[in-house]
Amino acid sequence: MNIHTPEIERQPEREDAAAALRTLRAWAATASDAEIETLDPSIARLLTDRPTGTYPDLSRQYPEGFTADSDYKATLPDLQNGPQSLIRGARRPIQHVGISNFRLPIHFRTRDNGDLTLETSVTGTVSLEAEKKGINMSRIMRTFYTYAEETFSFEVIEAALDSYKSDLESFDARIQMRFSFPMRVESLRSGLAGFQYYDIALELVEREGVRRKIVHLDYVYSSTCPCSLELSEHARRERGQLATPHSQRSVARISVALNPEAECLWFEDLVELCRAAVPTETQVMVKREDEQAFAELNAANPIFVEDAARLFAERLQAEPRIGDFRVIASHQESLHSHDAVSVLTEGDTFDQESLDPKAFATLFHVG
Repeated sequence: MNIHTPEIERQPEREDAAAALRTLRAWAATASDAEIETLDPSIARLLTDRPTGTYPDLSRQYPEGFTADSDYKATLPDLQNGPQSLIRGARRPIQHVGISNFRLPIHFRTRDNGDLTLETSVTGTVSLEAEKKGINMSRIMRTFYTYAEETFSFEVIEAALDSYKSDLESFDARIQMRFSFPMRVESLRSGLAGFQYYDIALELVEREGVRRKIVHLDYVYSSTCPCSLELSEHARRERGQLATPHSQRSVARISVALNPEAECLWFEDLVELCRAAVPTETQVMVKREDEQAFAELNAANPIFVEDAARLFAERLQAEPRIGDFRVIASHQESLHSHDAVSVLTEGDTFDQESLDPKAFATLFHVG
């Protein structure tokens, strides 16, 4: 005869589990640590109010009053400065490793002796030898904050570079600073004025003991196609047909290595050099008379992208404060679905066989 006990056959319910947990915790309240150590780890985990050897009692509260003294900090792990055995991948030197796009306000002096404080994006990198695991990147930021209150000069950047190059025991280093520089520009005929903003980047590069100071400027201008201008005039003259030449917003990225023996090249100087080479800079404040003047200015200065590169080069070559240079120009066509581009370099600093595949794509400027 089989006897079935309903109490045994029924499935446990939530209340049964809760009652079992209460029983377990009531037993644990009077049990010794040795007895608790014998529990199955999965059961011991339920005793979160008791420390066990299999499940440490970790605090879930932030320790407001904890202070990391020098003895405690000496115990902290530092994997980036670990032994060579921690290196992953090929044991090769790395040309640049560091941080990019950390921002801070930097003080700049203008040509007329004024002061500007501009939000500046900073990139700082150093070289890394093949036998070193890595660098402590926070040291680069700490170094920059040491010099952040000083008015910008390349001498200040050099001091920052010397500091973190020494701290990180590196042989090569680079600093790049990017910002938008405002200049007040007058309209062509109306007498109005507004601020034009110029994307500028500064670089200090040290390689094999040689330092170079480099300035990059994006200059935005209008380019009227000479061919389209002549074809439009032909239609007017031969057939009495109204026609307009096509023109487009265009960008030239001018990169110059400063002559270390020459006087200061102000940002304003470089902008005016570009404006003298290609005067059809896009306008800020425009009334009807300014718009008409701009159309006349474009007609007086029709320009292919090849012309633009050579006109900028002509002015750069004549400036004694500038050594090597590079011009990257992009005419963002209103006729075609593609752009017209050109690259012209002078000297070894910017001479390279390969360009960043997205170099021209970064020349777009939007309002």
